[in-house]
Amino acid sequence: MDIFAIDHLEGLLDRGPGHHLSFYMPTHRAGRETEQDPIRLKNLVSEAEKRLLDKGMRRPDVLALLKPAQQLMDDPGFWRQQSDGLALFMTPEFSYAYRLPLRFEELVVISNRFHLKPLLRYFANDGHFYVLGLSQTEVRLLEGTRHSVDEIDLEGMPPSLVESISFEKHLQYHSSTGAGVPGQGRAGAYFGHDMSDEAKGQILRWFRKVTEALPTVFRDVRAPIVLAGVDYLMPLFREASGLATIVDRGVAGNPEEMKAEALHAKAWPLVEPIFARAQAEAAAQYGELAAVDRATSDVAEAVIAAHQGRVASLIVAVDVQAWGTFDPDVLGVSEHNKRESGDEDLLDLAALRTLLTGGEVFAVPPEDVPNGGPLAAVLRW
Repeated sequence: MDIFAIDHLEGLLDRGPGHHLSFYMPTHRAGRETEQDPIRLKNLVSEAEKRLLDKGMRRPDVLALLKPAQQLMDDPGFWRQQSDGLALFMTPEFSYAYRLPLRFEELVVISNRFHLKPLLRYFANDGHFYVLGLSQTEVRLLEGTRHSVDEIDLEGMPPSLVESISFEKHLQYHSSTGAGVPGQGRAGAYFGHDMSDEAKGQILRWFRKVTEALPTVFRDVRAPIVLAGVDYLMPLFREASGLATIVDRGVAGNPEEMKAEALHAKAWPLVEPIFARAQAEAAAQYGELAAVDRATSDVAEAVIAAHQGRVASLIVAVDVQAWGTFDPDVLGVSEHNKRESGDEDLLDLAALRTLLTGGEVFAVPPEDVPNGGPLAAVLRW
């Protein structure tokens, strides 16, 4: 599964010619429910076809626009590699499909730009994190949210640690239990206090190679990273990688022996306080800066500030819309009580622009937004 990165959002946010189709639907990883997932997409595509025809499009053009979705429906392999949700975006020029660890409601939106608000939970500071499993024979990368976890396929990894380093030359062997190493019988447990400087240097060099081989977008993300591994490996990886978002505590033990769900269960308590603390700090900062005009709960002002890159943090209500239009050329915002033709969700726009300019977004229930409005923004200036 590919990692969905912030720069993907930027490409999807840009408008282009023609209708923009956004599909969201729940999917299933295993079991009989997987047989229903292509049918769900087929129903959404049928709905989109009818609406496009009602808009006056010619049937051949409609079928051409929907062809990528039809190809996915007919691909059994695609449906055997699903996560919790599927997001599909199509225009006459291109199409993208993303498998994500988010449970979506079934939805199809046809507009002059893609509908991206359901993706806010993925990028907002509300539970998106990674688990990096490190062992002598394997590196595992898992992507998690509050309620789910996915294993990410890693390609181009260097040979394993036991293949790269002759442990017996440098480390004292202990006969306690450990993972079996093909061709070497049972592997011993190697502890930090028994490690020579030469062995430590070799492991650090190996971890630097591992870091370089990790997906580029993973190295650039701001989501917390939980390390999982035996005690002597985790501090060495922290030193070698230089990744700033590695959390202080890790999951101790051999990650090869843990299922993804077990790793998720052990990792979530380590990152949950990070998300809760960040949201509380943003709310407190809003309260402090509102009195000196460094914060706003005005939707139009927040949209303009986000476009200019001035929003440091944004607390925005989920399942709430503020309809209107934004003209970036004149920095003009028009707000409407009801959705009108050409409108977009201004909360969605403010949140996405905040993310794209390096700010933090917290998607929260409406009652948790400071000042009682649909959003609260802390401004950089």
